[in-house]
Amino acid sequence: MIITDLHIHSQYSRAVSPQMEPPIMAQWAGRKGINLLGSGDFTHPLWLRGLESQLREVNEGIYQLKTVEQIAGGHFAPVNFLITGEISCIYSQGGKIRKIHLVVLIPSFKVAYKINQELEDHGFNLVSDGRPILGFSARDLVELLKGVDKRIAVIPAHIWTPWFGLYGSRSGFDSLAECFGDMGQYIHAIETGLSSDPAMNWQIRELDSRQIVSFSDAHSPQKLGREMTVLKRKDNGDKSFSFADVAEALEDKSGSQWKIAYTVEFYPQEGKYHYSGHRRCGVCQSPEETQKLGTTCPVCGKPLTLGVMHQVQLTVKSPKLKVIEEIDGDGVRWIKSSLAKNRPPYVTLVPLLEVLSESLNCGVSSQKVVNEYNNLTVNLGSELEILLRRKGKEIEKMAGWRVSEAIAKMRGGDINIEPGFDGQFGRVQIFGRQEKQERKQMGLF
Repeated sequence: MIITDLHIHSQYSRAVSPQMEPPIMAQWAGRKGINLLGSGDFTHPLWLRGLESQLREVNEGIYQLKTVEQIAGGHFAPVNFLITGEISCIYSQGGKIRKIHLVVLIPSFKVAYKINQELEDHGFNLVSDGRPILGFSARDLVELLKGVDKRIAVIPAHIWTPWFGLYGSRSGFDSLAECFGDMGQYIHAIETGLSSDPAMNWQIRELDSRQIVSFSDAHSPQKLGREMTVLKRKDNGDKSFSFADVAEALEDKSGSQWKIAYTVEFYPQEGKYHYSGHRRCGVCQSPEETQKLGTTCPVCGKPLTLGVMHQVQLTVKSPKLKVIEEIDGDGVRWIKSSLAKNRPPYVTLVPLLEVLSESLNCGVSSQKVVNEYNNLTVNLGSELEILLRRKGKEIEKMAGWRVSEAIAKMRGGDINIEPGFDGQFGRVQIFGRQEKQERKQMGLF
C-alpha cells in the first residue's frame, strides 16, 4: 500500500507552523501511517533549495531524507516525499472575480526549477508566500505547466470551499469546462476538501470520469493525515513505486500497475464550511433551513457564507445517490457507491488526538493527551493502524476502556457532530451528554 498525503504546506506559507520542515514532517508522517508525503510549496525558492539539500532520490521522482531521524521507541518505515505545491489563481473571467487553488505534483527538482523560472519570467512573486498568488487563469496555468513537462499532474483543491474552490459559492465556477476550457482534458482528479466527502461528489455527473482524492491540507505536523488517499498494486508484483506510478494511479490511467484502494476522510460535518452561516452572529443553517429562510443573515442582514452541503445540492442534476454502508470485522464502517461499482470506497475517521482529548477530558494539545498519543503510537503502531485495525482489547490494555470504547464508537460512526460553518470547525462529540453525566456521577463514589 502507498498511503499518501500530497496536499500540505511548509513554514513558508501563511499561517503555518514553523515545525513544518522535512525532518519533523517525516516523523509525524510515520506516526500517522503515511509513507508518501507531499513536500508542499515547491514554488518557494528557499523551501525548494532546502528540500533539495535534505532529500535524496530513491526512485524516479520519489525522495527520502538523507539523514533519517528516528522516533524514540518507534517502529515506522522511512517516509517518502514527492514534490508538490499549491498555487492560488486570482483573475477575472465572465465579469466575475475568480479564485481557485490547484494542487500540483512534480516529477523532479529539475522540473520544479523550470516551472519557477517560467513563473518568474511572467513577473510573479514567488517569495512572499509558499502558496503563491498568480494573476493567471486556471486554464492558462495548466497550459503553462503541461508545456514545461507533460507528466505534471494538476488537481483542483478542496473544490467546494466557498473561497478558492472550483465549485465555490463565492468565486467558483459552474463546471470544469467553464474553468479549464480545452485544458479540462488534463484534469483527471479532484480533491474533496475537509467539508465534503466522496459520496457528496459522486452525485456530480461531470465528475463521473474523474478520480476523487483526499489529502489533509495540513498547516502543522499534527494535522497531517487527517485525510489520505491509499493506493494499492493491482497484482502481487514489485511494491516499489515511482512518480509515474502515483500519477497514473491518481489518473486511473489504463495500464497503470497501481490504483486507488480507498480514501480516509475527515467527517465533512467537522469541516469549516459544511453548513451555511454567519459566524459573527452565531447563525448556522442546514441546506433545508437555507432554502426556507434564505441566504441573508437574520440577525444583521449581511449575506451568509453558503456552505458546501448547500452548494452540492444546488449543483446536483441527477437523482440523489444511495450509498452502501458495510461494517468490517474490526467494526469499521466503509461507504461505497450503490451505482458506480468502480468507485473506491472510503472510511471516515476522527483524528486520534481528538479521540483522546474527549476520552481523557483534556485539551487536544494538553500534555496528558500528547503523552497518551505517543504511548499508543510507539506501542501499537501508526495512528491509521490504531484507528482502523487494532483490536479493542489491545487498545484497552494500553490506554484504558474509555479510549477503546471511543475508537469503537468512532469506527462505527456512532458519534454526534455540530456542523462547521463560515470558517468555524465543527465539534465532534463521541460520548453523548448522558454518558458524560453518568461518568461524572460515577466519579462521586
